[in-house]
Amino acid sequence: MDAEDLYQRRIASRFAAFDQDGNGYISREDFTTAATRLLEEFGTSFRSDKGQALAGGAEAFWQGLAGIADVDGDQRVSRGEFVSGAVKRLRDNPDRFAEIARPFVRALLAVADQDGDGKAGTAEVERALLALGVESHTAALAAESLDLDRSGLVDEEEAVTAFARYFMTQEP
Repeated sequence: MDAEDLYQRRIASRFAAFDQDGNGYISREDFTTAATRLLEEFGTSFRSDKGQALAGGAEAFWQGLAGIADVDGDQRVSRGEFVSGAVKRLRDNPDRFAEIARPFVRALLAVADQDGDGKAGTAEVERALLALGVESHTAALAAESLDLDRSGLVDEEEAVTAFARYFMTQEP
């Protein structure tokens, strides 16, 4: 297997992180489900400012992803569309993916931020990842790896950069 095949497989496997209901497609409902799970996990009301920001961030993320990857315009992204559309359009520019994800990641961190300092603790980031269906061991490792300065906190830039790198680069 060459590097390109490995990269395509890695990106395809990351598709599952977005497909919250496991139906084989990424849709607006998957993003709504993700936002709902996060709000429930942190006891945040949908009607609150943080809840509305997360719902808006989820919608913006969906719109950005659909605009890039929904080739047939059916308002859902198949695994093939994700691999070919998102990868081909974003592979050379993971910063573009980061900007699509930024409103959602910012709002997620705000929901998880327990003391209002603009950063979420690694334990809260782990809780968020678990709420999104990430395996326990993987969630713990991911949360810890986001804390680049070992402060116990994760800020927006660390999270957005890592998110884009995870979904759009050849790194494992």
